Amino acid sequence: MAKETHTLHILGEEIPLGTSKIINFNIAKLYTSTKVEIPVIIERSKKIGPTILITAGIHGDEINGVEVVRQIIAKKINKPAKGSIICIPVLNVFGFLNMNRFFPDGRDLNRVFPGTKNGSLASRFAYQFINEILPVADFCLDFHTGGASRFNAAHVRVDPKNKKLMALAKIFNAPFTLLSKNLDGSYRATCAKKEKDILLFEGGKSQNSSKEIAREGVQGTMRILHHLDMLHANFEVPVRESDTLIIKKSFWIRAKYSGLLHIKIDIGKHVEKDETLATITDPYGKMRHVVKATNEGYVINVNESPIVYKGDAIFHITKELADE
Repeated sequence: MAKETHTLHILGEEIPLGTSKIINFNIAKLYTSTKVEIPVIIERSKKIGPTILITAGIHGDEINGVEVVRQIIAKKINKPAKGSIICIPVLNVFGFLNMNRFFPDGRDLNRVFPGTKNGSLASRFAYQFINEILPVADFCLDFHTGGASRFNAAHVRVDPKNKKLMALAKIFNAPFTLLSKNLDGSYRATCAKKEKDILLFEGGKSQNSSKEIAREGVQGTMRILHHLDMLHANFEVPVRESDTLIIKKSFWIRAKYSGLLHIKIDIGKHVEKDETLATITDPYGKMRHVVKATNEGYVINVNESPIVYKGDAIFHITKELADE
């Protein structure tokens, strides 16, 4: 991991060692000509070291990720013993204000990276971020949640080909580590192409805040900072009783009927084949279908919508764990 110089150059400003600074990243204007700015919160130690970039809110309705970064700031975990920590709790401020996933142009920000200088609003923002902020980072942490009503168990996603990130995922030590390829147009894929190490954390669901998920995100971040000798000595390093379970393969169980969904198991639970997961009923008391596990595994995502249609994904279950 690269070592930073004495002065950090970001968004046209010079940030010396031992400095706390908030820079407003001007990304656009509203119809009223009001500026839309994103606070970039920078904390630098007096000692040189790596620069860590911590982000959330690429999808504006993913509140749990925002809460993780908020707690990191509020608890002063972002004040490093050495090096620099840059926190951006809300990247997609438009979606955050409207409580939806997208930019005003209807695009998913996490599908337009690295962006273009003269493209759509989302593409222009991605371009600015990749060219003006990402270059200073040595390591990135990005926080997400499940989409819509789908509640994700706390996990980290990594490309299985990247051995360094696999090692860092084990240090983060979320309950699960999901081996997954980088998606084209995603922030994670762009970081990989630019040789920037990144861990993507997923947990919870959109428009919802879970204390348990936030705790996993914050504590995992603390373990990473401790590994990099950046966590202040006044913080106790959180310890999980078990090691992260590395998921090699997983699959979705889909609804065979439309109706009311009644969940019978907890997220993260280990289930056996034919164990009851839920029931689907009609509103009239005439139909009751039992949803059973088709194989043994861990439940890493649950659709918490009270109503489902035939074919809807309702449970994401592990199929194969990686050999240690």
